[in-house]
Amino acid sequence: MKMNERYKAIIRELEMKNKIGVADIAIKLNVTPETIRKDLSSLEEKKKLRRIHGGAIQYLGVIKEPHFNKKVGIFHPQKKMIGEAAATFIMDGDLVALDVGTTIFQIASAIKDVKNVTIVTNSLAAAELLNSRIENRLFDGKVIVLGGTANPLQRSISGSITNKLLEQFYFDKAFISCGGINKDGICDFNVEEATASSIMMKRSRQTIVAADSSKLNQRALFHIGPFSAIDCLITDQKMPVDWSKDQVFGDVDWITVGDANES
Repeated sequence: MKMNERYKAIIRELEMKNKIGVADIAIKLNVTPETIRKDLSSLEEKKKLRRIHGGAIQYLGVIKEPHFNKKVGIFHPQKKMIGEAAATFIMDGDLVALDVGTTIFQIASAIKDVKNVTIVTNSLAAAELLNSRIENRLFDGKVIVLGGTANPLQRSISGSITNKLLEQFYFDKAFISCGGINKDGICDFNVEEATASSIMMKRSRQTIVAADSSKLNQRALFHIGPFSAIDCLITDQKMPVDWSKDQVFGDVDWITVGDANES
């Protein structure tokens, strides 16, 4: 199969599946994984896709954020595993901050068997789910929903009122999502939501970032915080080799869930 034919086949697969793996495409097109890696790199340069660990996803642009309901289904298995791992950090009596996002939603869906937990959040989706889980006695505690300006597309609350309320809390743990992770730290698409997340980090004794591997080496528009402010990062990919040699990541507890495929 010629190079242009492979390119067209790869794009067709992405249009059908949203995500493709190097090994699967190599078998399907009867070429080596190394050939597919080169194809993916070339297509990424043309902004036809975005490379991730083990494969590629559709190119969405740098600062465009999908609606919450659409994001729920993207990388759902990975987000579920990340959420389950993150939920194990929550202990009896904790005062916890949850910011917005579909990975945070998976943390909310996994909290169980803890007592006297207070959860403060600006995620309308997480608050609704948490109240349901309390009502069904899956865990014991209460939910404080922050006031502010509602964003119906992201099912979130943010703004100056939200930020003023956050400044009144001291958290044991803050669970933070993001739109991108790079050597400068973590970042997001919305300045008001990014500001709220940044305050949660500053007001917490421990910060846990929960993000799937499609966020790695990506840059969204607004900075949330540096790696020096992060205690733990939970994702579905091992730390990139070049990152592991960088001192900026030295104090971050990097937790990998699931099976990490070769890139």
